[in-house]
Amino acid sequence: MKILIPTGKSKNAIVTIAIGDEYYNKWINNSYPSWKRYCRRFDLGLIVVDQDLISVDDIVWKKPTWQKMLIAESLEKLPIKVNNVCYLDTDILINHYAPNIFDKYDEKTIGLVSQIKDIPFNVDIVHRRISFLRHTHYSKKYPLDSSIFMSTKDVFKYHKVDAQDNYACMGLIVFNVCNHSSLMRSWFDKYDRNVESLTGGGDEPHINYEIQNWGHITWFDYKFQALWIYEISTKYPFLYNYGRHDKSLIKECIEASLMENYFLHFAGSWHESDMWKLGDIFIEKSKKELYNYYRYLKIPVTGNPCGQIKPD
Repeated sequence: MKILIPTGKSKNAIVTIAIGDEYYNKWINNSYPSWKRYCRRFDLGLIVVDQDLISVDDIVWKKPTWQKMLIAESLEKLPIKVNNVCYLDTDILINHYAPNIFDKYDEKTIGLVSQIKDIPFNVDIVHRRISFLRHTHYSKKYPLDSSIFMSTKDVFKYHKVDAQDNYACMGLIVFNVCNHSSLMRSWFDKYDRNVESLTGGGDEPHINYEIQNWGHITWFDYKFQALWIYEISTKYPFLYNYGRHDKSLIKECIEASLMENYFLHFAGSWHESDMWKLGDIFIEKSKKELYNYYRYLKIPVTGNPCGQIKPD
């Protein structure tokens, strides 16, 4: 583990997994700047897992995303004190004017963000838009009917676990190191290295089941893990077509999405999910606009009429 920013008085930290130079460099060049500003603002630590937390020869070793379940245990061995952790995938950009995610976190629970409930989109329609736009502009091989339309019940059934009421995106998990270290380790050890999933051996369906079956959850606002595939397909569909190669336009749309969201997650393996790698999000001009916008939001408004005003 690399401690990039030590925990301050808050004793809370953001932690990510970036094993290997390729993943680490992509994260440090593209996501880290926004994370750093956010952590400095709230006195949070910033730690990156840059090596496997378990031997690759171990029978329960699994692809690195699973190792988020070992973070709490590993932090207990560090010389710094960490109380609470917000784990984030590397492909997340942060609006550094976002509220402190730990402010509304109950340490007895594990914090998640749903990708199907209490979101500002109709899930079926947004999945149809994603499928249609990918099929139309990316590849005719992309199916118009696929597992993206599986019900939550069917997803859990496919993975041979009991159905749960919700389904989180595992790119964000908030947990307490002391309270959840052993629990999360037990979930990791429960599955061997040959575990199968719709995501190619990924952790999302199984850990969704384990956390929800355990039952003590803080459900955070969608804004804490806005999904870019939802945002782009609904608000910026032209980026699938003529805007696909326009880097300046893509950056403007990402910034517009971040102005109304807190954390923006570029989950997925298709072209739109690589857009976070453009870098230079919120350069000086747009950073100033973001600052002015959030400063303006703090100013009370009266509604007093100003008379008819027209543009020059």
